[in-house]
Amino acid sequence: MADEILLSKSNYWKRACLNAALRGVPFTAPSKVYIALYTSNPTDADTGQEVTGGGYARSEVSFSEPTFADRWGSARSSADVYMPIATKDWGLITYIGIRDAMTGGNLLYHGAITKPRTILEDDHIRFAAGKLVIDEG
Repeated sequence: MADEILLSKSNYWKRACLNAALRGVPFTAPSKVYIALYTSNPTDADTGQEVTGGGYARSEVSFSEPTFADRWGSARSSADVYMPIATKDWGLITYIGIRDAMTGGNLLYHGAITKPRTILEDDHIRFAAGKLVIDEG
């Protein structure tokens, strides 16, 4: 899963940004964010099927200071992220999400994995630093 994964904003995050910037509605940023794995598209509305069971847990991810070029701002994952070793088959992983909690919580961003992979028992996934990209324009 070495290719870049471009991530789009969820409806939750779009609403929070617009309300905070334009309506003065307070928003408290999460202190940590986590990668979630999906077997179907989470969509902007957070409707996808997240992996469950078999040792699955979300993993914390950190991002770089944003950089700007023309009208675009961009942030990239700043360190390798390792998902737990599967203790049973997880299925074909096709999407990821960035969420604001270790369990439950809100979807912030989501994107398709460029090279989907079936995770079997004893497999694990690593997302290399710099490969998760959030663009804002």
